[in-house]
Amino acid sequence: MSISTTGVLTRARKRAAEPPRTAVRRPDLRRWISPVVLLAAWQLVSATGVLPPDKLSAPWTVVQAGLEAARSGELGDAFAVSLGRVGAGFALGAVAGVLLGIVSGLSRWGEALVDPPVQMLRTLPFLGLIPLFILWFGIGEETKIVLVALGVAFPLYLNVHSGIRGADPALVEASRSLGFSRAERLWHVVVPGALPQALVGLRQSLGLAWLALIVGETVNADAGVGYLINNAREFLRTDVVVVGLVLYALLGLVTDALVRLLERKVLRWRTR
Repeated sequence: MSISTTGVLTRARKRAAEPPRTAVRRPDLRRWISPVVLLAAWQLVSATGVLPPDKLSAPWTVVQAGLEAARSGELGDAFAVSLGRVGAGFALGAVAGVLLGIVSGLSRWGEALVDPPVQMLRTLPFLGLIPLFILWFGIGEETKIVLVALGVAFPLYLNVHSGIRGADPALVEASRSLGFSRAERLWHVVVPGALPQALVGLRQSLGLAWLALIVGETVNADAGVGYLINNAREFLRTDVVVVGLVLYALLGLVTDALVRLLERKVLRWRTR
């Protein structure tokens, strides 16, 4: 073997031993083109008077209103109240949705007993239940928290149930042949198989949680982002209304980003 051939083989072995280099994903700046164009067009039609301020304030006016509300502490207080309501409703709905999904997904009897009433309730427009909730719970915090909990529970239930039932039968049978107990099969086969679907349900649930909160905070609220929006509407402050809507949107984006980060951490085993 020649010296040059030996050197080539040595370099090839070194390259094979090196860990694979991960490509650095750069943000796609093209995704910012349309939002920037829309903002510029919005500012232009507002500055030329085509869009009157009593219909929709200009972007710069909205920014100034947001800074003013932040300096006064009004925006921070509203944010804290709304976040507390979503947190309480999400905890209640997530526990109910996951537990019911597990019972229905793991047992035929559980599906027969749990799935029909859940499906009947799911088909009801839960926002149309507000009058009934007001009769039951009054116009306090309970109605808003229950609305958020309903918005969270149903997507989680459906996705957890579907994820459990979608476990690979070949893997389940292989684990049974290897002598795994039922608990081991659940932990090592069913749970990893159901986890991606459950995380999809989590993302859907968080989106519906903010939607339910927006509606819930219009029901005689005296604090929160929804109260801020309603109060601004009474005084025709469209700039403050847009500030509240932007805050809702940012909160939804942040929670969705956190779930996607959780997906990358939890589902590192999944090939892409």
